[in-house]
Amino acid sequence: MKNNVLIAALLCLISAISWGAMFPVANHAFHYIDPFYFTIFRYVSVTVILIVWLLWKEGRQAFRMEGKGMMLWFFGTMAFAVYNLLIFWGQDLLGNPGTMVASINESLMPMISIVIVWMLVRQRPPAFTLFCVFIAFVGALLVITKGNLGAFMSATNDIIPSLLIFIAVVGWVVYTMGGSQFSKEGWSALRYSTLSCLLGTATATIVVLVVTMTGYVQVPTLETIVITSPHIAFMFIFPGVIALVGWNYGVSIIKPLNGLLFLNFVPVTTLVIQIFQGAEVTVYDYIGTLFIVVSLISNNIFTRMQQRQTTSKTQFSGKLQGTAS
Repeated sequence: MKNNVLIAALLCLISAISWGAMFPVANHAFHYIDPFYFTIFRYVSVTVILIVWLLWKEGRQAFRMEGKGMMLWFFGTMAFAVYNLLIFWGQDLLGNPGTMVASINESLMPMISIVIVWMLVRQRPPAFTLFCVFIAFVGALLVITKGNLGAFMSATNDIIPSLLIFIAVVGWVVYTMGGSQFSKEGWSALRYSTLSCLLGTATATIVVLVVTMTGYVQVPTLETIVITSPHIAFMFIFPGVIALVGWNYGVSIIKPLNGLLFLNFVPVTTLVIQIFQGAEVTVYDYIGTLFIVVSLISNNIFTRMQQRQTTSKTQFSGKLQGTAS
């Protein structure tokens, strides 16, 4: 059991670092290829690998939808069409600053999930959690606006790409929530990842074909594919297959509460890589990243304390009832 926990924690760490590294890698690739075909080439490869893996691991019966085809298509579309297409499109439109903006939005996922659950369940989170959500939002705002909110609001060229990135991140949060539903019904992380990836990538491929027919993007040349092949290889191996399946497996072992802590490595990894690449990193990038990391850790500690108090009260109540009987 201890070895399983260590492996799960290592997979979560690799996933978070991979997600943090994928934005600088993508930014470099966008000098040669558009984000639409970059995404398709990446996830068609991921889909093929996952299909072969699932067939070997669980057999043909694992490909049965069991009446959940529409749900799988919806959640898959949220992740592999909405998230993957929009986050890289928004990043590319923003240029070099988009690398850090995309990474920061990625690290906001736990806070966004808190707000979504609040809206769906109509149960208000604790005041301290809401405070952490606010601090994380301020941190993201600092990175996105570079400390100049007025200039950002007047620059529509920055607002729209930033909105695309935010919508993309919400899409991944919805996908993650869907994964927890399928996990409760006995579906493995590999099965959910494979079938949702298959349906979502099919949707994304149709979108890219439509965008190509409009003339917004063009089919990459063979030379472009060769130049960007190292980028695509990294993207489908680490942020693709390993991060997708590894994260879902890791979180199922160490629990989501522990897994969320690893998301701190996403913006930190991006920041470190950008520094080594010689990219312009402002003081607002440092402060904003610090705000988000502190808010995530603080809320995680607070949630743990609440769980322990609840467990202690339940145990104490049980002892009282046992004494009374």
